[in-house]
Amino acid sequence: MSITVFSFPTRIQFGPGARSTLAEFAQRHNVSRPLVVTDSGLPGTDAYRLAAEAADRVWPGAWESFSGVHPNPIEQDIEDAWEAYRGANCDAVIGLGGGSALDAAKAVRLKAAFPNLRVTTIPLAQLPAKLIPMCGIPTTAGTGSEVGRSTVITSAETNRKTVLGGPPLMPELAILDAELTVGLPPKLTAATGMDAMTHAIESFVCPVFHPMCDAIALEAVRLVREYLPRAVMQGHDLEARGYMLIAASMGAVSFQKDLGAAHSLAHPLSSEHHVHHGLANAVVLPHVVRFNGEENSEQFRRVAEALGIAPGDNPAHAVADFLAAFNRQIGITVTLRDLNVPRENLPKLASLAMQDGCHLTNPRKCTEADMLRLYNESW
Repeated sequence: MSITVFSFPTRIQFGPGARSTLAEFAQRHNVSRPLVVTDSGLPGTDAYRLAAEAADRVWPGAWESFSGVHPNPIEQDIEDAWEAYRGANCDAVIGLGGGSALDAAKAVRLKAAFPNLRVTTIPLAQLPAKLIPMCGIPTTAGTGSEVGRSTVITSAETNRKTVLGGPPLMPELAILDAELTVGLPPKLTAATGMDAMTHAIESFVCPVFHPMCDAIALEAVRLVREYLPRAVMQGHDLEARGYMLIAASMGAVSFQKDLGAAHSLAHPLSSEHHVHHGLANAVVLPHVVRFNGEENSEQFRRVAEALGIAPGDNPAHAVADFLAAFNRQIGITVTLRDLNVPRENLPKLASLAMQDGCHLTNPRKCTEADMLRLYNESW
C-alpha cells in the first residue's frame, strides 16, 4: 500500500458572532495591518458591514481593503491585490466572501513568497513551510476554501482555470459565522450549496485511499441533504446556515483526496461562459453520477445511505435521480441551454475538460467523447 498523508490543521471558530475571534488571529500571528480581500459585490452588504465592524474593533483605522476580485479570479486580480498589500505595508490577509475572494487571498500569499513571478507560474514544490498569515471568512457555504489547500486562478495566457495547491496554503484560521451568510439570495444559496454536495460526493467516490476523508465526505452529504433546502427557503435560519458552513468546510477537507469529472466539466463552463461554479457543478453532477454508475454502481451505495434513500438495484442511478429532484426542490431547474451555452461550443468545452486534471481521479476513466456526451446530456 502506498503512503498517504492525513492532515486537517486549520483552526476553526464556528458559531453566530464568531467574527469576534479576529482578535485571536491578531494575537496568535502578531497581525497589525491586514488586507481584507473581497469582491466588488460585497461592500455595501450587511455581511461586509458586520465583518468591517469586527475588524475595526481589532485594528481601528489600521486595516486595508481590496475589493477588485472577479467572480472567477484572474491573474490581474492577484497582481492588483498584491500591489495594495505591498503599498499599505500589510502583514496578513483576510479573505472575506465566496470562494473567489478566498482563493484570491490565498494567491496573494503566493505572491508574497514569490513577488517577481506571475502567480500561475510559481513553483509549488518550492513553497516555504509558512506563508504570510491568513484568516478565511466565508459569506457563502459552498467552496470550503477557508480550510482548503488550493486556489483556482484563471491564467491570462490560456484563459483556463489553473489549480495551485499545497499544504502551506491552508489558512491559519477559518471563521464560520452564520450571521454573515443570512443575506445570501436563495439562488446563490442553492448553487453554492450544491458545490459543497459535489465536493463531498466526488471526493468520496474517487479512487484514493483516505478513510478519514471518506467519513467526513459522507457526513457532508448528509448535512447538505438535511439543511440546504431550509437555508434556501428560510434564509434567516441560523441553524441551517451554520450547518451549511460546516458542510462546505467538510467538503473541502474531504477533497484533499481529489475530485472527479464533474469538476472538469464545470471549470470550462466558468472560464468560457462565466457560469457560476456551483451552478455548473449542480447541472452536470447527476449526469456524471449516472455515467460512473454504468461501470461500477456499488461505490454509490453509501452515498445513497447518506442521502437517506434506498439504493435499489443500481445505487448510482438512485443517487443521480435524487440529485436531479433535489436540484428542482431548491430551485435549480436550468440546463446548459438555459445558461446561454451554445450547443456548437460543446466540442471545444469537451476538449478543455480533458485538459483539466480533476477527471484523472474520476472513478471511471473519461475520454473526450465521454465529456462531449456528458455536456450534451446536460444541455
